[in-house]
Amino acid sequence: MLARGEVADGIEDVEVDTNVGNHSIQGEQPRTAVGIIGTNHLVFVVVDGRSPGYSAGVTMTGLAEIMQGLGASTAYNLDGGGSSTMYFNGEVVNNPLGQNKERGTSDILYIGQ
Repeated sequence: MLARGEVADGIEDVEVDTNVGNHSIQGEQPRTAVGIIGTNHLVFVVVDGRSPGYSAGVTMTGLAEIMQGLGASTAYNLDGGGSSTMYFNGEVVNNPLGQNKERGTSDILYIGQ
């Protein structure tokens, strides 16, 4: 999504067939990303979406631009949709599904100290 500080070309044209409803990653969607700012310095972003009156989500380019604005030189788009949940200091800090509840998922990215 972001390489050497620049937004990757063609990220709005990528299609993913999940074989479960044929969802794409195009358009405004809930998203999660991790970016590298420097050695041992990461930034995490979660964007809610698909919740009228609360959040529409963000495009892939929009997410890359957010990461760029935070100073990331490299950034990766992670799982999105209702799986976009960020848990920090003992609590969920976003509003997954626009319903203040989490969706069960089998994979997480965990950073401990």
